[in-house]
Amino acid sequence: MSYKDACCRHESGGYYTLDLRELGLEKPARLFFTEKLFGQLEESVFSQLAWAATYPGVKDLVLTPDAHVGNCVPVGCVVATDGTLLLAPIGFDIGCGILCFKSDVPHTKGLDEKLRRKFSEEVMRRIGLGVGQRGSISVSNKQFQEIIRTGAAALGYERENSERDFLPVDDGWEAPERAFNRGIGQLGSLGGGNHFAELQYDQDGYLWVMVHTGSRGFGFQLAQHYMYAARDEVKDRSGLGVEATYIKPDSKLWWGYKNAVSAGANFAIANRLFLWEQIGTAFRRVFGKEPELVYEISHNLAQPEKTPDGDDAWVHRKGATRAYPAGHPELVGTKWETTGHPVLIPGSMGDKSYILRARPGAANALWSVNHGCGRKMSRGAAKQSLTQSGVNRQMKALNVLVNAGGNVPIDESPDVYKPAKDVIDAVVAADLATVETTLTPIASIKGVD
Repeated sequence: MSYKDACCRHESGGYYTLDLRELGLEKPARLFFTEKLFGQLEESVFSQLAWAATYPGVKDLVLTPDAHVGNCVPVGCVVATDGTLLLAPIGFDIGCGILCFKSDVPHTKGLDEKLRRKFSEEVMRRIGLGVGQRGSISVSNKQFQEIIRTGAAALGYERENSERDFLPVDDGWEAPERAFNRGIGQLGSLGGGNHFAELQYDQDGYLWVMVHTGSRGFGFQLAQHYMYAARDEVKDRSGLGVEATYIKPDSKLWWGYKNAVSAGANFAIANRLFLWEQIGTAFRRVFGKEPELVYEISHNLAQPEKTPDGDDAWVHRKGATRAYPAGHPELVGTKWETTGHPVLIPGSMGDKSYILRARPGAANALWSVNHGCGRKMSRGAAKQSLTQSGVNRQMKALNVLVNAGGNVPIDESPDVYKPAKDVIDAVVAADLATVETTLTPIASIKGVD
């Protein structure tokens, strides 16, 4: 029997379970899919989930509704361990995440062709776009050291604006030279791939901006450095690629990698906040109003947390977003204590994005939900089956301006992704979160690889 066939549907809870005790996982894995989404998933997603259970120290596993095949483990998985750090679920883009800001500018201004083109051009002038591109912010070595150690705090931001102001980095840890040299020049850059800045409007008719990016070349070099070091130490994953490695708490590498993850996350937090400043300035220049920062949150990270059962664990979220509801102990004393923090979920460039609020039911998913709508087509398949003229026409028909009128990246076009509503329906059906705000795209800016 395949792993997919072995899944059991829990209709009242809106999820599936998969018994992986034969692989050492004591609790059944929970998979949060509607029957529609479940039926669309390929067997390899379930095989990768089962493979994740074979890591040492794994205590719990969750799949979010946007899950799809990833490197070694699915994108859209949550893995709780006893302290063992798993490199694949953290990946190369440490701390990747979302930031959004809102305004009281009517969406009709954003739909004005001249204004949204002017906004797009202003943003593209102010930030670094594409793989390897430098950022718009210049900092000294000393300032960069402070940023990778204290994240938002180094920029003067309080935790109210972010999932966290920073993750602590221990005295004595230093970033590898290659990572430091790449990172210092990339603050204020968006990057390529699925990273974007997008002008949107909400259901009440006001303009928002959503930004998606991570730790850029700094995080990549950190990940690569420790992946190769761990590969030399771990023998039971040999031949499976450097991403397949892990680092146990008693390893000499554990302390270094733990600090590297924190530094990568701090860079990503600061990078998103620098972009907020640059894009916010562009917004103010074009639309004449001061926007308001709403929130900033990661969806690619491992960090120490209390599980819903009260256990201490390292919770790895690979393409999954932390979702604390009202009353969660971590929100006590913040402005989100009685509401839960905003959970930022982007759709494709031609689809809706969402701001959610977690429900108490998110405990069943290790306080997690999805991070987007999930791929249904690989980049290679997209480039083989879709055409440039076709995706350009599609975005024009959807009335979304891409890259100020430039070509639409084929491998990021709407047909590459699942419908966002299908994924959000699964979140709501499982009582993980409710929808607070629905956002419609007007203009999208992406770095072309």
